[in-house]
Amino acid sequence: MRKLSTINRRKFLRGCGTAMSLPLLDIMLDSAKGDDDVAPKRAAFFYIPNGVVQDRWQGESDGGEFVLSPTLEPLQDLKEKISVYSNLDRIKVAGTDGHAQASTCWLSSAHPRELSPAGYPLKRTVDQLIADETAKHTPFRSLELSCNPYRDNKESVYFDNISWYGHGHVAKSMRDPDKVFRRLFVVDENKVSSSILDLVLEDARSLQRQLGAQDLRKLDEYLDSVRSVEKQIKRVEDRKGTIEELQLEAPTVPWPEMERHQYIQLMGDLMVLALQTDLTRVASLMVAPERWSTPQKVDGLFEQPILHHSWTHQQGDDRVRAELARLDRYHVEQFAYVIRKMLSVKERHTTLLDNTMFLFGSGLSSGKDHVYTNLPLVMAGSAGGAIKTNRHVKSEEGTPVANLWLAMTHVMGSKAESLGDSTRALNLS
Repeated sequence: MRKLSTINRRKFLRGCGTAMSLPLLDIMLDSAKGDDDVAPKRAAFFYIPNGVVQDRWQGESDGGEFVLSPTLEPLQDLKEKISVYSNLDRIKVAGTDGHAQASTCWLSSAHPRELSPAGYPLKRTVDQLIADETAKHTPFRSLELSCNPYRDNKESVYFDNISWYGHGHVAKSMRDPDKVFRRLFVVDENKVSSSILDLVLEDARSLQRQLGAQDLRKLDEYLDSVRSVEKQIKRVEDRKGTIEELQLEAPTVPWPEMERHQYIQLMGDLMVLALQTDLTRVASLMVAPERWSTPQKVDGLFEQPILHHSWTHQQGDDRVRAELARLDRYHVEQFAYVIRKMLSVKERHTTLLDNTMFLFGSGLSSGKDHVYTNLPLVMAGSAGGAIKTNRHVKSEEGTPVANLWLAMTHVMGSKAESLGDSTRALNLS
């Protein structure tokens, strides 16, 4: 178990009664060492809903020297740390909502012959396939975050989650920063769960003597899942000293009262800190849910609450398209903020960003026509040198985005030969 150095007392959120970003923690250069004194690789995802304005997103060149499009200009000073991918498509299956399918199936890309009972091309998502490789090393298998600002539940679970264990089993995202904080850093709250698990295991052992062979198999499967949770809790308890050294305090401002950029950046801070301290090696951040036609405030960008989804269907209006392009660029600015946060975390002679593959994207290329071809995708970081950066990777038209997902699992140690409708792993190096 690695140790962190003693850290000067830091506060989590402070400042004039408003929410502020988490300050950079002064952790030792080797604070994220893995086995064999090598920093572990991480995978993270940053999802935006409703696609992008295509003519503002698309760049003009490919290869080592490429020019960033107007929407991607906030990444200009980070260009050497990113790669842009184009011509990667995702399956579209008729009969289900275009937006729900966009978010739910973005990281899955299951083959059409493998539809879920609900009709979605959905299986285990790539983040969870990666977590299959990394979960044995960390207290938390994965971390799923959402910056869904809405109080009304207009849409189903399919619009508000991108991570799935499989058909019908969502890795439900968390939207309250305080709850995220307590899950990650308040170790004592896990003691109650541990006590409950002890009782479950005790009752199960007494029940085993009364069961037949088939029921015993079912019980064994159940107990395996219970023991998995038990191991997770123990990993958290083993980190208690490390977490206490951070001396963090929970958020003091309710998330519904935060300005939009503060909310997104705070959740980004939490994600970075979870990766930085090796509490998990897999994380996702959904900036907003798909569709959800409720007005949304974007302080500092628009004077009035906006309807993102409705705007995407009004792109024939030049004024609306210009406003949409501003929103796309705003989302890229938030992505850039998290990239810089990762870049500022030193890991021996590298940085957290250097040891991470951090993917920005959407399940739609254009929300206007619910198009799933040529998806907007930007990768930041090189995952320990496994990914070549500072380039535009332009694949042949019609290349499945599942080829990228398959390649990402390989970076994290998977030997899988296929994923969804993949044809081969995309060359990332």
